[in-house]
Amino acid sequence: QVQLVESGGGLVQAGGSLRLSCATSGRTFSIYTMGWFLQAPGKEREFVAAISWTGGTTDYADSVKGRFTISRDNANVVHLQMSSLKPEDTAIYFCTAGRPWAGRYTNFTSWGQGTQVTVSS
Repeated sequence: QVQLVESGGGLVQAGGSLRLSCATSGRTFSIYTMGWFLQAPGKEREFVAAISWTGGTTDYADSVKGRFTISRDNANVVHLQMSSLKPEDTAIYFCTAGRPWAGRYTNFTSWGQGTQVTVSS
């Protein structure tokens, strides 16, 4: 298990940008697939993006492709850069970790508490 803490959420106008970060603890960060999911009010949690443990392979939901970028660095942090935000992106965003790599179908076993993103029209 790896511990995850998200940050960077907030209120932004449509068309704006936000950068979410997920700080991890645990010595095995480097071997985990990392991902982001969102949950809008009254809806089920859904996949947003995932990145392999090497950082060389990514997977994105169609709804965010070309607007969001997932990345990870050597400081045990994974980021989600969100641009051209839309009101429908409003949700709680959760960081997650799992293995082995299977893109959006990875067995994600560790979850953060989530960070709220609100996009106003």
